[in-house]
Amino acid sequence: MSPSAIHPSLEVVAPVRKKAFGKGILRYFQKTPSSIVCPHFWELNWAYGCPFDCAWCYLQGTLWGKKEPRFVDLKRVLPTLEKAFDDKILEPSIFNSGELADSLMNPSVMSIIADKFEEQNKHKLLLLTKSNNVDFLLNRPRKQTIVSFSLNAPNVSKRWEKGAPSPEKRIEAAKKVSEVGYEVRIRIDPIVPIKNWETHYYNLVNMIFDAFEPNRITLGSLRGLFKTIKFCRDDSWVKYLVEDETGWGKKVGLALRLSLYSVVANHLKEEHDFSKIALCKETTEIWRKLGIDPGSYRGPNQNNWEKCKCNCVW
Repeated sequence: MSPSAIHPSLEVVAPVRKKAFGKGILRYFQKTPSSIVCPHFWELNWAYGCPFDCAWCYLQGTLWGKKEPRFVDLKRVLPTLEKAFDDKILEPSIFNSGELADSLMNPSVMSIIADKFEEQNKHKLLLLTKSNNVDFLLNRPRKQTIVSFSLNAPNVSKRWEKGAPSPEKRIEAAKKVSEVGYEVRIRIDPIVPIKNWETHYYNLVNMIFDAFEPNRITLGSLRGLFKTIKFCRDDSWVKYLVEDETGWGKKVGLALRLSLYSVVANHLKEEHDFSKIALCKETTEIWRKLGIDPGSYRGPNQNNWEKCKCNCVW
């Protein structure tokens, strides 16, 4: 359901009037440069870090190399949510709990947060994860929670996503969550151009659809911000990157990026009749070459990229 469906009077281009609640526990993300399609969204910073050791994880740079999980006291998190829920100006929003932490790295804490969202029907909680710790979701289905699983081709995951459950286990968890009624989104990100990458990602897509059909899929490619590369312990993935002028670190070369997205998107459309596809932190040029219109950039504090239906927004 879109924000305007919840509140018909809501102006689509209305500026966000609040930038944070609870001293940054709930914070509006709008750092992405205007050259990159990335609709602004709310971060729910209930924790920081991640127990997995993905070689390219941007948290290595964001957290200055300190990725060990640490948690914000629920006595601060829950009142912050109450304040946001009670705010009359704040438009219906999705609160992303997986921007600075894996959302399921502490299910006992996240179950309390998810239960809090069930006390209202205006805002939704987004869980973004590489985990398969979904028992608490299955034990009590919740209407205000969206679950998003980050996936990669098995060969890629085995090489660079150290400590994370296998893609097969994550897909099985996603299937279970979908079967009990949750909206389930998938991120195939980053697509890595290893040898025979086309076959590896064809197989990943087929594995997903053999299990269930996601509500939407967001595609991404390698992004190497300066601090990410500086603090990463395994930089073997950096060889795929070239200098980039988008203001969002180094990227795979433009022509190859377009090929990565085209091949996967075409397979989704032609083999699985699936077109609910978006890109993560990509240029308008790439979006439009793929035949997808993300909307437009309207300036600071506006509802930019209004046609983009990617992982973190409605």
